[in-house]
Amino acid sequence: MKIGVNTFVRVSPFSTEGLCELEAKDWQFGFDVLELAIEDPERVDVATIKREKAGLGLDLVVCGAFGPDRNICSPEPAIRQKAKSYLRWCIDAAAELGSPCVCGPMYSAVGKAHLENEQDRREEWNRSVAGIREMADFADARGVCLALEPLNRFETDMINTVEQGLQFIQEVGKENVGLHLDTFHMHLEEKSSPAAIRLAGKKIYHFHACENDRGVPGTGQVHWDGVAAALKDVGYDGPVVIESFTPQVKEIARAVCIWREIAPSQDAIARQGRDFLKNLLS
Repeated sequence: MKIGVNTFVRVSPFSTEGLCELEAKDWQFGFDVLELAIEDPERVDVATIKREKAGLGLDLVVCGAFGPDRNICSPEPAIRQKAKSYLRWCIDAAAELGSPCVCGPMYSAVGKAHLENEQDRREEWNRSVAGIREMADFADARGVCLALEPLNRFETDMINTVEQGLQFIQEVGKENVGLHLDTFHMHLEEKSSPAAIRLAGKKIYHFHACENDRGVPGTGQVHWDGVAAALKDVGYDGPVVIESFTPQVKEIARAVCIWREIAPSQDAIARQGRDFLKNLLS
């Protein structure tokens, strides 16, 4: 397994210009993968990043960001089309950069209002299934997979668990659609993270390693030995990416409710997290 880091550790929103700052800091920590959290495509020149990639010696993964105007299951056709346009951009970027997948909670907007009515919820689910099926066809033509991230109950009311995610994938019915699991969300929602990983099995297309408080992996309550054993049991050999946050990155700190210091520094998240995961997964 390759160890990676998400750009949220350093900066939000990510931009082509910000890549130089990241180059000066993260590469020295010996990562294998850089996950690009693309909040604003207008800030990102894919061709430039592709040219820089050769000198970085890192694999790249495209990670999507899904606010209220990128809700693929919205009842508003214009909003659904915005979500699809953004996803098409991400998929094209992934194909150009050699990213095997686009990852993230693309089935819905993060933090949307909860629907109480079961009929409305089913209609929303169906719109999402249809939208992701369409995006899967677009991605398949470009050799890209879609990795859907279950989130905790405070961030979505649609897919919180692996079981729900597998049901959604089954209804989509496309081989290039799988799951993007995250230990932070699993710690909140699954009865057993190792059991959830084993249930997901070969449908795990991407993986985030985050502590229960979103701090440095290995410093909290996540059952890391069990997680590592389960990943090995299912034969997962894709990226394991650190996605942790600090108040220094103000935009993402507000979005995920980071109000206090949860790690000594951004460098500590990167260096200590990398060392812990490399030892854990060796």
